[in-house]
Amino acid sequence: MTITALYNIFLDHPVVCTDTRKIEDGCLFFALKGANFDGNKFAQQAIEEGAAYAIIDDKTIAKQERLILVEDVLTTLQALANYHRKQFEIPVIGITGTNGKTTTKELISTVLASNYTIHFTKGNFNNHIGVPLTLLSMPANTEVAVIEMGANHVGEIDFLCRIVEPTHGLITNVGEAHLEGFGSFEGVKKAKGELYRYLEENKKLAFINKNEAHLQEMAGTNLYRVLYTKSAEPNLKVPIFETKLVAANPFIEVAYLSKEGVTQSIKSQLIGLYNFNNIMTAITLGRYFKVPYEKIKQAIENYTPTNNRSQIVEKRTNKFLLDAYNANVTSMTKALESFASYDDENKIAILGDMLELGVYSKDAHAKIIELAQNLGIEIWTVGKEFSQLKAKGIKQFANTEVLKEWFWQQSFEDTFFLLKGSRGIGLERLLK
Repeated sequence: MTITALYNIFLDHPVVCTDTRKIEDGCLFFALKGANFDGNKFAQQAIEEGAAYAIIDDKTIAKQERLILVEDVLTTLQALANYHRKQFEIPVIGITGTNGKTTTKELISTVLASNYTIHFTKGNFNNHIGVPLTLLSMPANTEVAVIEMGANHVGEIDFLCRIVEPTHGLITNVGEAHLEGFGSFEGVKKAKGELYRYLEENKKLAFINKNEAHLQEMAGTNLYRVLYTKSAEPNLKVPIFETKLVAANPFIEVAYLSKEGVTQSIKSQLIGLYNFNNIMTAITLGRYFKVPYEKIKQAIENYTPTNNRSQIVEKRTNKFLLDAYNANVTSMTKALESFASYDDENKIAILGDMLELGVYSKDAHAKIIELAQNLGIEIWTVGKEFSQLKAKGIKQFANTEVLKEWFWQQSFEDTFFLLKGSRGIGLERLLK
């Protein structure tokens, strides 16, 4: 079946499912294959549970009209998503980067949604399956789309760009993450820079944060761009969007000048200096797409972090800065530097292993311990990567469950804890 013919079916059945546990009446079931499963084996079940059609690539089961045989289910899903994308002549903003992708995406989406009908990536649907599913769920009345793109190997961002076809794009930053897959920091830069290359090749526009190292170098000289930066005194005479950091004690407050030269202030519910760039980026895109100031202000001030990202949780007389969605050298460094700047007398950083660093892991974890000690922060570590270093004067726990069992037998009072670690460590379980 051609993609055009399949798309006509999709228009009549615009809900896509890939999991038989989530079948909706009248949906299209795509029988994807994985390392430990074959969706083809569940195609008939999907039909029986309400799917209108199942898209399969196993010839041996293609025995009825409602089982649509294709050469490869995954590539068909991706091609269908790109075909759907081509039906929209709207701004499509592609976002990638080492840290802050999801928070930046949510802030931008919140700001733009205050003035437009938008569609954006939900959760972390940012890979070769999640991105197509995000595009296929885009309704016909969408005015702006914000699509997050993740990667842990060179070539993946370029591949996703060919599906998404962004008209605008931004890289939040580049840092030492997924080194096991990228091979080196240069590999990270090359991989994330694939977004810039796509935009340049297609004469599209990039938003570039001048405060982030490497981005201007990666952009080269032929890329259409909008620059933005942190400034102590925002100035309308320069062709750059400027934003001022007013306060961070602990919540981020910012200000910028309106086109009339009036100072506009915004007090966010985000904690951590590293969130300034995320907020500044959202303000920049709001201004670029002509969202009125009051809507930008309300959107950012009403935004509250979720999913273990920069959340403040209070237990008894103690408070916890929960930032345990993910971690790498760059984000861990920024989190510790920000934590060190707070005035609280009793502070303890609980640091979980940084995963997927490969041969760089030992040096990376040693670097973080050294940084914390230089900042004068008491730290505890969780996980085997940190534990292998046998650092003096540091409490070390094999995993989060061991920490939890010990922790809640203690009597801490008026203490501020930072919880920072990779997703696989699950530091948020300490609070449950």
